[in-house]
Amino acid sequence: MQIDPRGPRFAAALTSLVLAIVLTTGSGPLLAAQALVFALGALLGLRASPYGWLYRVLVRPRLALPAELEDARPPRFAQGVGLVFALIGSAGYLSGLTWLGLAATACALAAAFLNAAFGYCLGCEFYLLVRRGVPGRL
Repeated sequence: MQIDPRGPRFAAALTSLVLAIVLTTGSGPLLAAQALVFALGALLGLRASPYGWLYRVLVRPRLALPAELEDARPPRFAQGVGLVFALIGSAGYLSGLTWLGLAATACALAAAFLNAAFGYCLGCEFYLLVRRGVPGRL
């Protein structure tokens, strides 16, 4: 499946905002809600993500067609990586291990911000490294 590459960047911007709020408030429930967003994108596809829906309905109709499309698998994998960090962070905040919540949230925020601001998707790059490491695949 091919996707508009601006969609994941839009989602990364919203994710960055949510994660920055989590870092400033220490809200485990908000991070758990972000984990749900990641889970929908990773397990059901980017179109199932609430941020993907917002992009498709509110933003995409106002833009010109993208110059090129990209494979949906790397951004979907990146959602899974985000899910792992959000689950670890949520567990930290909700269990009283605030340092764990802070560390996991900060890592997720760094990755989301890189994608939103510069179009560099760490999870996507990790996906490509994993795929290249498997002989006969890619």
